[in-house]
Amino acid sequence: MFTIDHLGIAVKSLDAAKTLYENLGMTVLPEERVEVEKVRVAMVPLGESRIELLEATSEDSAIARFIAKRGEGLHHVSLRVDDLSATVENLKKNGVRLISDEIKVGAGGHLYVFIHPASAGGVLLELTEEQPEGV
Repeated sequence: MFTIDHLGIAVKSLDAAKTLYENLGMTVLPEERVEVEKVRVAMVPLGESRIELLEATSEDSAIARFIAKRGEGLHHVSLRVDDLSATVENLKKNGVRLISDEIKVGAGGHLYVFIHPASAGGVLLELTEEQPEGV
C-alpha cells in the first residue's frame, strides 16, 4: 500500500519557514540533522502526511544545489511503502533509475531511497518505510 508520507520543501532559512507554519497554527516538530544529506529538517504534521522543511548545512548538499539552480520550493514527493527492500528490487528489475541503490536512514529513523526524476516524469520521488522496531 502506498500513501503520501511527506512533501519535501527546500528552504533557505529553516527558522523563517518554521515561523510561517507556526503562524498558520500548525505544529512544527523539533529539528533534526540528517548528516548524510547535509540538511537540517523540521517536520510539520498534516493529517496522515507531513511537510518536510529542508535547509542545507553545506554548500555541496543536494538542497543547496537545488536552491542555487531553482530557488526555494517543492523538492520532492515522498511515498510511504510497506516493504522498501522489495519495492527497490522490483524497481531495479524493471529498469527504474534510482539516485542511489543504497537504502539510507533519514529523519526520524525512516528508511529511504530516491527515484531519479528521469524515471518519474520529472519528479524526484522518495520512497520511505518506517524502520522496524529493534533495528
